[in-house]
Amino acid sequence: MKISVELTLTPIQDDYEPIIIDFIKSLRNSGLTVLENPLSTQVYGEYDKVMQILKDEVEIAFEAMDRGLLHMKLVKSDRSDYEPHF
Repeated sequence: MKISVELTLTPIQDDYEPIIIDFIKSLRNSGLTVLENPLSTQVYGEYDKVMQILKDEVEIAFEAMDRGLLHMKLVKSDRSDYEPHF
């Protein structure tokens, strides 16, 4: 099953940028389709592969921060080719 996931990682600490950068770089190197914008990162792929990679990468990111949030939206379909129709 193909899924699309939107992620927003928010470390709650002063030195937050390196944690976000490392998280995104790891996702880029994961073999998943990764798209980014200023507010979030989207990943696309097979459910089992996406969820295993996210499990591992979120754990690494959480271990690197004192406190933080991860907002995640899941869609049951690959929306990587979405283009607005308006």
